[in-house]
Amino acid sequence: MLSRYCWKVLLLIAPLTFFAHNTAANTSYRVSSPDGSIIVEVSKSPVLTYRVLVDEREIVSPSRIDLHIANTPSMRKAQLTSEKSISINQTLTPEVRVKSATIEDNFNEMTLGFNNLVNVAFRAYDNGVAYRFITQHNKTITVLDETAEFNFSEQASAHYPEEESIYSHNERSYIHYTLPEIDNHKLASTPALVEHQKVKVLITETGLRDYAGLWLLGNDGKGLKGTFPRVPTAKAPEQGPWVDRNEPITARADYIAKTAGDRTFPWRIIAIARDDKDLITNQLTYQLAEPNRLEDLSWLKPGKVAWDWYNANNIFGVDFESGLNTETYKYYIDFAAEYGLDYVILDEGWYPLGDLMGSVEGYDVPEIIRYGKEKGIGIILWTSWMTLRDQFDEAMDRFAELGAVGIKPDFFQRDDQEMVNFYWEIAEEAGKRKMMVDFHGSYKPAGLRRTYPNVITREGVKGLEWNKWSTESTPEHNTTLPFIRMVAGPMDYTPGAMANALGPEVFKNWQYSGKDGNHQDFTIRFNRPMSQTTRAHQMAMLTVYESPLQMLADSPSRYLQEEECARFMSKVPTVWDETVVLHGKIGDYISVARKHGEEWFIGTLNDEQGRELNLSLDFLEPNQAYHIEIFQDGVNAHKFAEDYKKVIRKVTQQDTLTMTLAPAGGFTAHITKL
Repeated sequence: MLSRYCWKVLLLIAPLTFFAHNTAANTSYRVSSPDGSIIVEVSKSPVLTYRVLVDEREIVSPSRIDLHIANTPSMRKAQLTSEKSISINQTLTPEVRVKSATIEDNFNEMTLGFNNLVNVAFRAYDNGVAYRFITQHNKTITVLDETAEFNFSEQASAHYPEEESIYSHNERSYIHYTLPEIDNHKLASTPALVEHQKVKVLITETGLRDYAGLWLLGNDGKGLKGTFPRVPTAKAPEQGPWVDRNEPITARADYIAKTAGDRTFPWRIIAIARDDKDLITNQLTYQLAEPNRLEDLSWLKPGKVAWDWYNANNIFGVDFESGLNTETYKYYIDFAAEYGLDYVILDEGWYPLGDLMGSVEGYDVPEIIRYGKEKGIGIILWTSWMTLRDQFDEAMDRFAELGAVGIKPDFFQRDDQEMVNFYWEIAEEAGKRKMMVDFHGSYKPAGLRRTYPNVITREGVKGLEWNKWSTESTPEHNTTLPFIRMVAGPMDYTPGAMANALGPEVFKNWQYSGKDGNHQDFTIRFNRPMSQTTRAHQMAMLTVYESPLQMLADSPSRYLQEEECARFMSKVPTVWDETVVLHGKIGDYISVARKHGEEWFIGTLNDEQGRELNLSLDFLEPNQAYHIEIFQDGVNAHKFAEDYKKVIRKVTQQDTLTMTLAPAGGFTAHITKL
């Protein structure tokens, strides 16, 4: 009998057996998930539509799909010519273990072929569905547009990452709307989350290559519909201080992409969860992505990074003036080596802006990299995307010659076909030179991380740095991200703030806040920023938030002052063999246990409301004693956010602990065998 976890692939090709109904007016086909609980029903009458049933309830209502290719009949006019089905049961081994060491990849697929040389493949998993177009033209095609609808009943609501325009860093808050409130002009990036009949439906994409990214608009109050940035045809130089990173688009073509006619297109993913917790372990964006293209990955090393930009190089207690100079970065390297970190980033300032081949007085980059190697610390180099584009070949060669282990290109702000292709070029050329890539100012993960595993993490998230200029990086935001943005893939949130305070949303609910309810102790400070969370909340982020290249954002001098906390954070791995979700409610709280080798780490984040959660240790081995080291909110953390308590004790699988979480609080622990 074929095991669920076997390495073999079960492949069955046969006439479609999921046929549901056939009349002259309407032909429909069905494909179900392996466990039979999720069904995709596809109809041609004459428009091509799909709907999704979960546990025999219609969750996604009939929704149109089409690929509009110049000089090619649309799906409305095309005739069905073929159909086939396959069933696959295999185990994937990710090159970078973001959630787990292996991934069960079990699905049924149905492919419908049409006489316009366009096929449509539908896959059904136990935790979601996906579809994509496949073209079979023998020449270049021009894709004018794509119809992608996601319809629901009016009772549905959405967590909507609303955007001002498609020129964006995709660093958004999630606004809660009912679907009728999302009109045809309310733009959102993806992923977005819809709640319907107590089922969570996350919309995103993967396999994005040589094409434009998926965005969303309202669809006449009945759901959401895809929209896509057109190919740029005219650009204007930036007027102002950011000429090396902003390139405003002044005109666009009337098409999405010109591309090969014989190809597969991106997967449109509808991830499905009956319980909020199930979103955390969903890996469809990896499963559906194109396989790894890099043959040798022996050099690829996930790890933790000492980061300079968040803390504005504010080191102290030294005999030199801190700043953009060699002495400061040797201090970072010494700190990283002492605390067992792996990397240091040289962020903005290491080269004269606009010239990656230049040098800055007092800033000896070759010496810094040499010193890092001596101490066992790799150096990652920041760059603006425009300067990298303009000096691409010589710059990439210089990075390699210097001995940099990775690059951090920044400020892309676009995902049209032209920019998507540049991401792929960076990934490929960095891979050839054995360098990692951390995209910032970027769109969400959409499959590239599997094809080029050296794309080890990326931003596209409203992270800790927003505390430097706003109050928007709230505890509620922090407890929303794992259920939406993190489902798309790793996110470089950059946690680990040691200056902790309570923001306006916490004090609004606190009995001593005053009559106006507006008191707070959080202050916006660009050069000495603070978090709007407790200390334990920040420490727990390293376990909750997935990023194989995980930053420690605060100043090394602050970490030296807070050695007990820093030592704990330095031990937290960045890749995981197993993930167990203990608790989860979108925007309220999240608690996970993650295993690395024989060790377990627990991370819990709380929103602005204080609460207690039980922590069952039943995921541990039976008949085995363990040592647990806990950092939890102190008894006064609801008033002084830096208050924490450390607890050490012995536990077994039979134990259940109580996590008492302050407003904006957290809980984190390290468990080892005795």
